[in-house]
Amino acid sequence: MHAADPSPHRPDNPIPILGLAAWSGTGKTTLLAALIPLLRAQGLRPALIKHAHHRFDVDHPGKDSHVLREAGAEQVLVASRHRMALMVESPEPREPQLEELLRHLDPGRTDLVLVEGFREAPRLPKIELHRAALGRPLLHPGDPDILAVASDAPASLEIPLPLLDLNAPPAIARFILDWLEG
Repeated sequence: MHAADPSPHRPDNPIPILGLAAWSGTGKTTLLAALIPLLRAQGLRPALIKHAHHRFDVDHPGKDSHVLREAGAEQVLVASRHRMALMVESPEPREPQLEELLRHLDPGRTDLVLVEGFREAPRLPKIELHRAALGRPLLHPGDPDILAVASDAPASLEIPLPLLDLNAPPAIARFILDWLEG
């Protein structure tokens, strides 16, 4: 059984959110790097939330922001005329919650939030990416929020969902645009 309301437009969600669900090594980042310019060319302003499974840092030892964060600042916002970055320390190590992260985005500056990772997030419409050579099982049978499957071997799959060619980002972008128009 699949999601009863796959629409991106829900009262509890002012910005449409779409995840890419896949096993590690499937090419989520590669596909997103191809999709984002295609969506921008259609007038959309996509934002991205990416889950990292490891400790990461966006500033580096010796930089002022790193020194101040290491000194105990729980939030450090670095801004220039070109960009800004907000670093927030977690007081206790725990997995980030998608709903909490969404609150940090400016809804006035985005038309679509793309989510990489957060495969287990409930009520997150997703496109599953499947690379046959990895030998991993399909996710959609256990996830009612998967709307379509993008595979590098779509002809080899018989599934009840729309099948997309993982190697054809323009077709995947068209699917996303059609989904947004709902």
